[in-house]
Amino acid sequence: MDILLLILAILCAVVGVIGCVIPALPGPPLTYLSLWLIHWSGYVTLSTSDFVIWGIVTVVVTAIDFLLTPYMTRKFGGSKAAEWGSFIGLIVGLFIPIPFVGILIGPFLGAMIAEMLISKKDTSTSIHVALGAFISFFVGTGIKLIACIGMIAATTLTLL
Repeated sequence: MDILLLILAILCAVVGVIGCVIPALPGPPLTYLSLWLIHWSGYVTLSTSDFVIWGIVTVVVTAIDFLLTPYMTRKFGGSKAAEWGSFIGLIVGLFIPIPFVGILIGPFLGAMIAEMLISKKDTSTSIHVALGAFISFFVGTGIKLIACIGMIAATTLTLL
């Protein structure tokens, strides 16, 4: 049973890191689950404070990720249409067969097209808004990656 829990913990950690980039997967919560699984396996003993701290980090990072795109889009002069366009662009970008290209340009193009078509804004304004959506995607992804890698590193250091 311990080996199964260890395998599940590793799987959750890997999928959690992937989930930092792919919006359909909750990256930090999956990585946090991996902490519980490895703890239950008996290979690593984590303290209550470890779980509380990483739990708070998980909640805060997840909240920031959800709130960052709308905030940055509005900060750069965008509308709700740009927020949705950015999200839809990211989802569509996942299906582009060239690795990471769709994820990189999808949110930008989605926000720009939505601003131009739905909000009827000019090209210059739409590009400016799309830049805000693009920046928020990278900042959110970076924050999630730092949190997930921190959880994995803290657990791995406990093994040594």
